[in-house]
Amino acid sequence: MTLLQSIVMGVIQGLTEFLPVSSSGHLALFKILFHVDTDTGLLFDVLLHVGTLIAVCVVYYKDILRMAAELICIIADCIHNIRAWIGRRRGRHIRYRRIIHNSYRKFVLMILVSTVPTGVIGYVGRDFVEAATEILLIPGICLIITAVLLFVSDFAGDGVKKPRQATFANAFVVGICQGIATLPGISRSGTTITACVLSGFERKFAVKYSFLLSIPAILGALVLELKGAGSIAVSASEVGIYLVGMAIAAAVGYVCIKTMLVIVRRKKFKYFAIYCLAVGVLAIAGHFYLA
Repeated sequence: MTLLQSIVMGVIQGLTEFLPVSSSGHLALFKILFHVDTDTGLLFDVLLHVGTLIAVCVVYYKDILRMAAELICIIADCIHNIRAWIGRRRGRHIRYRRIIHNSYRKFVLMILVSTVPTGVIGYVGRDFVEAATEILLIPGICLIITAVLLFVSDFAGDGVKKPRQATFANAFVVGICQGIATLPGISRSGTTITACVLSGFERKFAVKYSFLLSIPAILGALVLELKGAGSIAVSASEVGIYLVGMAIAAAVGYVCIKTMLVIVRRKKFKYFAIYCLAVGVLAIAGHFYLA
């Protein structure tokens, strides 16, 4: 892979991770059409996602710091309650602490609930997803599915749910949708935002939930890739090329997050739906033409 290819793929990742047009689908199409071979499986793709993860952390750093603090407090309160339960069995009266007593704690637990099905689906379907990125037909079909989801999102009513009103069942469903969105061509942001909107989430909160939900998913994918990276030979020059792509993805992704906040509020997904539909049809046609 050349430096130019890395830069182009960084731009593609930054644009398409947060705009609802599927970063994995566009990366797969780019690799297939231009015969790009990273020689490291999904490692470079994951590093590009880390770049966009950095963008999320920059935009939502206040929420992330608060949620991290609340997670530590949740763990501490759980440990206290276990000790209280043991103490009560021994005859001592120790008061239990309430675990969920503010919106941020509810938010943290919802993210954790969503992450479970995403992790299971992502791990079980990992080999299939990697194979699917090499076949032009699958991203094409999945892009058409994304187009349908985006049309649905635009025509759905405006919800009112924020962390206090949302349920853990809502979070679990969104997590399943994010797991399915690991398929190349199905937009992660588009799918999860649509799932949130159909679950009654307020649109601005749906965007925030979707983007913050990407953090554990990307970190989990990175751990899996690094776990198997011991047998992958990466030269110093390749490391530099990979880091450039990651930095480009972070910079472009930051701009796109800000853009998405406006797009979702104004219900402008239909334009991206038309784009996904067109690219999907062209990809399917290209598959049969090149076959």
